[in-house]
Parts: sequence; C-alpha cells; structure tokens
Amino acid sequence: MNLLLDTHALIWTVAEPTKLKKQWLAAIVDPSNSVWVSAISIWEISIKLRLGKISLPRNWLEEATTRGYQLLAFEPRHAKAVEYLPLHHRDPFDHALLAQAQTEKFFLVTSDASLHAYAAEVQILA
Repeated sequence: MNLLLDTHALIWTVAEPTKLKKQWLAAIVDPSNSVWVSAISIWEISIKLRLGKISLPRNWLEEATTRGYQLLAFEPRHAKAVEYLPLHHRDPFDHALLAQAQTEKFFLVTSDASLHAYAAEVQILA
C-alpha cells in the first residue's frame, strides 16, 4: 500500500509520534507499505516554520528521508487534477495533497475531518 502523509501526519511522525493513531503507526512501519511525503507538505511546513506557527528540529526533512519516506514531486498532472475535486473546503495545500493521492492512487493519511468529505474521490486512511 502507498501512503501519502498529509502535513500534520508528517509533522507528528517527525516531532510528536505519540499523536499518531495506532492504525497509522502500524501502516507506516509496515515494510510492505511505501510512505510518501509531498513537496506540498514540505512547502507548507516551511511556511509555518518561517511564520513561527510550528517548531520542528532543523533536520526534520532529513529525519523523514532517513526513515525511508519517499519524496513526491508536485507535477502538472497533479495540478490539473485539482480542477475536478469538489469544493468541500478551500485549503489549497489540502487540495494539492488530495489531487496527488487521487492521481497516484495512494491512501491519504489524515486526521483532518474536513478531508473525509472527499472519500468518494480519494482513499483516506483516517
């Protein structure tokens, strides 16, 4: 199974693993699964760090890649897929992650209840 971590799931895996749901942790550490980190989440985290909204170790991205998480670029086909998502809410970072999960047929790992409205379009591991 391919798992795409949403931004909060990525933050928690690196800085606050106790916040991870048991089913997420089991899926993330399962060697038969691939864990992916989107360039979108890296961008969002970088903005939040710059604004002082969150605090993470300086090597947070290296920590993720050391764990074997794979990096997923945001490509034109992902951007195009945003066009077809319903407007259940308006967060552009979430829309980009949803489009990537849908396009790649990945499970989106998220605790964001507003994203559950997209379950018809995207596989969600909540």
